[in-house]
Amino acid sequence: MQQPLAGICLCEAESKAAVYSSGMANTVDELVAQLREGGARVTTARRLVLTALVQGARHLTAEELLGIVRAMAPDVHASTVYRNLEELERLGVVVHTHLGHGPATYHLATEAHGHLVCERCGATLEAPPDLFDAMARGAKNRLGFVLRPYHFAVLGLCSACAEVSAEA
Repeated sequence: MQQPLAGICLCEAESKAAVYSSGMANTVDELVAQLREGGARVTTARRLVLTALVQGARHLTAEELLGIVRAMAPDVHASTVYRNLEELERLGVVVHTHLGHGPATYHLATEAHGHLVCERCGATLEAPPDLFDAMARGAKNRLGFVLRPYHFAVLGLCSACAEVSAEA
């Protein structure tokens, strides 16, 4: 999702995004159909970005996605891929995640999940869906705030690094 402008809530955009992410589309054709049903344009470049997301590994950076797209269509400009990622995120089809200090990574909204990143060795663990449930309930009940825990990574030590620290 795009960052809100100061003082402006993106609730309308969030509810519009739910239309795309709630259908659990997993193939390029299903994603294209959902986009068209929602009135969004599906260009050749957008289809290539969707293909790269569906076929690629998880946690791909924009640069890695650009490489996959250019392997299919060498003439696609980098700005086209970046603009499509922004628009697909605005539409709720794609989410980006910050895994520590590196560049943001992208994946389909249907695959959104939380992350734990080891500050010592850099290991990234995908958090089970229920891991952030208590925190999300607390934020909602106490503050009326709805968490999106897939947007950031929780930093700490993996079990191996924690064990080494305990022994030292």
